[in-house]
Amino acid sequence: MKRNKLIIIIIIGLLLIGGIGYFIFRKDGNKVELITEKPHYGDIATSVTATGKIQPVDTVAVGTQVSGTIQKVFVDFNSVVKKGQLLAQIDQSLLLAQVEQITANLQLAKNNLSYQESNFNRQSELYKAGGISRADFETARNLFQVARDNVNSVAAQLKSVQKSLSFTNIFSPIDGTVLSRKVSEGQTVAASLNTPTLFSIAKDLTKMQVQASVDEADVGNVKVGESATFTVDAFPDDVFKGTVIEVRLQPTISSNVVTYTTIINAPNDDLKLKPGMTANIIIYTNEVKNTLLISAKAIAFQPDSALAKQFKIRKLSLAKYKGEHKGNGGKYASSTQSNVKAPDTIDHKKAIVWKRAGDSIIPKHIRIGLDDDINVQIIKGITEQDEIITGVNASKQNKGTKASDSSPFMPKRGGGGGGKR
Repeated sequence: MKRNKLIIIIIIGLLLIGGIGYFIFRKDGNKVELITEKPHYGDIATSVTATGKIQPVDTVAVGTQVSGTIQKVFVDFNSVVKKGQLLAQIDQSLLLAQVEQITANLQLAKNNLSYQESNFNRQSELYKAGGISRADFETARNLFQVARDNVNSVAAQLKSVQKSLSFTNIFSPIDGTVLSRKVSEGQTVAASLNTPTLFSIAKDLTKMQVQASVDEADVGNVKVGESATFTVDAFPDDVFKGTVIEVRLQPTISSNVVTYTTIINAPNDDLKLKPGMTANIIIYTNEVKNTLLISAKAIAFQPDSALAKQFKIRKLSLAKYKGEHKGNGGKYASSTQSNVKAPDTIDHKKAIVWKRAGDSIIPKHIRIGLDDDINVQIIKGITEQDEIITGVNASKQNKGTKASDSSPFMPKRGGGGGGKR
């Protein structure tokens, strides 16, 4: 009998020790730490992303108006040229022969004109004296006029051929840099149907532009004068700056995706940017400098039931949120209700953050401005001195082990929950 009583007493003692240990370790392991931050001043912007190509501001395609064989090429890729500089020369032999032929024809026409003029003067004197008929006089006058017009015609032909001869010398129309050379010596070019391009010359490589393809969903926010930054793969650590100078109305449709070409100027004094480079562009559609900011995580935070065990969660006043005054005059009432949520019909310019004040969690109604998904602009409602909650850390502490992170809203039970029964 005594033995049974002793066994019962031992079992009860063990149960008491295990229960006490469970509650001690459970209390220590259920600590929930609030992650807070204070609003700070900084810059914020909303932006549109796009891709595009870098091109010179002004590029001239140099061609030829005459056909023939390229006899000389005086420049190559990347050559720096001046306006009026000789770039290439087309074989002139055929045109020189035509010039000689037409020059000879012109001399024949002038000789005939001289003869017909002398004959007309002679026939005119005879007609006045009554020595010839009127028909003979008019015939002589007509031959003189035809000879004169023939001289003018052949002279025009000679001028045309001489002009074509001058086109065999290809000169640079601008100061710039040769981007491409599409002909070589001995190559034949034919200008009968269209003008073949011989060279492509960029006017000024220190002034580049980016042709960005902006999606139709974003183009409504893009306006002339907005600032932009972009990077290129060749210089991943460099950020280049520019300004939107044009949004073209002509759409580009590819695979049912509609984009609009947006031109961004890009100063290139150090000549790092090369024509044809792919640019990753950010266009800042809204910018605010030196404004009060808070992390976007603070807007998304909502108190959880676990917090009610350690903190007093004050009730969210919907009357104040909607601009009304009901019940207790819009003041917050102390409450331990869990899962406090803002209404779904929130104006997108209004939000709620939760402020820590000692062991209390207090909702603060704020007005927000720009949101870049990292920070949010604070228009009114909180100050730099407020300690705003952005999240929670739940720690589990066992003897001989370090605290480890767990779910911010469902803290785990502590170890040592009791022995065997």
